[in-house]
Amino acid sequence: NGGIDDIVGVQTQFIADNNVTISPGDFIQLAGAVGVANCAGAPRIPFFFGRPEPKAASPDGLIPEPFDSVDKILARFSDAGFSAEEVVALLASHSVAAADNVDPTIPGTPFDSTPDLFDSQFFIEVQMKGTLFPGTDDNEGEVKSPALGEIRIQSDHDLARDSRTACEWQSFVDNHDKLMSAFSAAMVKMSVLGHDINDLVDCSEVIPEPAALPSSAGPHLLPAITMDDIEAACSETPFPTLTALAGAATSIAPV
Repeated sequence: NGGIDDIVGVQTQFIADNNVTISPGDFIQLAGAVGVANCAGAPRIPFFFGRPEPKAASPDGLIPEPFDSVDKILARFSDAGFSAEEVVALLASHSVAAADNVDPTIPGTPFDSTPDLFDSQFFIEVQMKGTLFPGTDDNEGEVKSPALGEIRIQSDHDLARDSRTACEWQSFVDNHDKLMSAFSAAMVKMSVLGHDINDLVDCSEVIPEPAALPSSAGPHLLPAITMDDIEAACSETPFPTLTALAGAATSIAPV
C-alpha cells in the first residue's frame, strides 16, 4: 500500500481532532466508500459498521506488489477467497487512482486519462500498446504506457493479457453497469473480510449517491490511437470497436 501515507495521515489526524468513536477499521471503510462516491459514474458502495478495535499491525508482504507475476497475484487473492474475476473487478479502483511511488519523480500520475470518472477507460487504455514512459524508464513494476502523463504498472498490463483474466477484463470495456455491479460486490466482500457480516450494522444510508457519468463520457480511444494499437487478448470475443477522441495527443494532467 505504498503511496497512501498522506491519506492515512489525514485520516489519523481527522480521528484525533474530531473525537471519532468508531474503530479505525470502520473509519477506513467509511472514508473509502465516501471517497468513491465523489467520482461520477461510481457505484454507491454499501458500508457496514461494527468492526472491533485493531489488536496489532498487519504483517508486511500480504498485499501483492505491482511487479508480482499473475500467478502470484491470483494465488494470494485465492488464499483470501477471491476469484480471478473478482481480482479484475477490484482493479476498477485504478479508474480513479494515481501512483506516487512507482516512479517517484512524477507523483500523482494517473492510471488512465479520466481519473475523476469511474469509467471503463482504465480497461481500454491498459489494453493499448505501450510506447513510452511518462517519467524515468528504470522503475520496478512499471511498463510503457500509451500516453504522456499516464502510468502503467506491470501487474495491470499482465492481468489484461493473461488467458485467465483477459476476457473478464475486456467485458468491462463497454458494459458500465457490469463494471459498477462487479466492483461494488467485490468491494463489499473485501470490506467484511474476516468478519461475520451478520455481526455488523448496515449503515449504507450515510454514503452519498454518486453522480452519473456525464452524457459526453463513453468508451473511446485516446487521440491519434487506432484499433490497431489495441493488444486484444481475449480469445472468445473480439475487442469492441471504439473511435478516438478528435485532435492531437496531449499529456494527461497529474492528480
